[in-house]
Amino acid sequence: MSQRCFVSSAALAAFVVAFWAPSPAASQTLAPAAKSATGHNAWTPPRTPDGQPDLQGVWTNNSVTPMERPKTLSGKEFYTDAELAANIQREHDRLDKNLEEGRPTEPGTADDVHYDFSQFGLDKGQAKLAWNRRTSMIVGPGGRIPPLTPEAQKRVAERRARAKGHEFDGPENRPLGARCLALRTVGPPLLPSGYNSNLQIMQGAGYVAIESEMIHDVRIIPTDGRPHIAASIRQWAGDSVGHWEGNTLVVDTTNFTDLSPFEDAQNLHVIERLTRVDEDSILYQFTVEDPGMWTKPWSGEMPITKIQGQLYEYACHEANYGLMNTLSGARVSEAEAAKKASK
Repeated sequence: MSQRCFVSSAALAAFVVAFWAPSPAASQTLAPAAKSATGHNAWTPPRTPDGQPDLQGVWTNNSVTPMERPKTLSGKEFYTDAELAANIQREHDRLDKNLEEGRPTEPGTADDVHYDFSQFGLDKGQAKLAWNRRTSMIVGPGGRIPPLTPEAQKRVAERRARAKGHEFDGPENRPLGARCLALRTVGPPLLPSGYNSNLQIMQGAGYVAIESEMIHDVRIIPTDGRPHIAASIRQWAGDSVGHWEGNTLVVDTTNFTDLSPFEDAQNLHVIERLTRVDEDSILYQFTVEDPGMWTKPWSGEMPITKIQGQLYEYACHEANYGLMNTLSGARVSEAEAAKKASK
């Protein structure tokens, strides 16, 4: 996949300095947000001309918080302030080493072969991070995605068996992300990506639009009370309809395909809640359910923080050499295997 070198070395250095160090309140990014969402420590957001809470701006959900809680932290939902400070320092030290040595990836891994992340500003530590004390995006004591249902396990196993040996037959056999068609992080739910975890929110009377920088997808969400489209119409990003509950935008999304954002989920339903809790912060909460996929619904939350600047075009399709090289390499491997078999 092609990448964009959009900053000079000097600009990149300034970018890192400006956005790396968390503010004194950075360790509490989520705490006030959670209070506001429950009616405490209320903050009055600005309003759009039609009287709705103003969520507009350029934001980032860039984070080092994992989706699922590491098993070593089982039962621990939040870091202490001291632990969070240590995590911030550890990430700071890692970035300093990467920038100095020019090796931000583990030697011998796929990432190490594919990218020098720091060269093009692709290391997430080079951009502003939305820090919080959560040990995982998924909330609750477990902090992990629930198990698949027996039916889903069978469905997944059958699909994998059909695909085995055909993963590189052609572009249609590759994931949607590798084909620059759709990324699961664009969702919904909106999740951080490896880099460019930025989004822009725009509003008009009866509508909210959320543009993700990755793949530059725009989700247009009507808030005028209309129903979902016909159940027979399926879309990669589903069909989103929204409404306002006080200062919170609630988005209900159905009509997904079984390809995105969670492969093999056949009746996915996602509810998102976006609450602007101060000038520079949105609390983002989501719940995912599909009774035919998981044994129970699961929920997550994370802070979204304001950034300066604009989104840049993510021209993923232009010179998508990653996909071309993958398929070319497969043809070479097949030719070599056929040559050996003929001897």
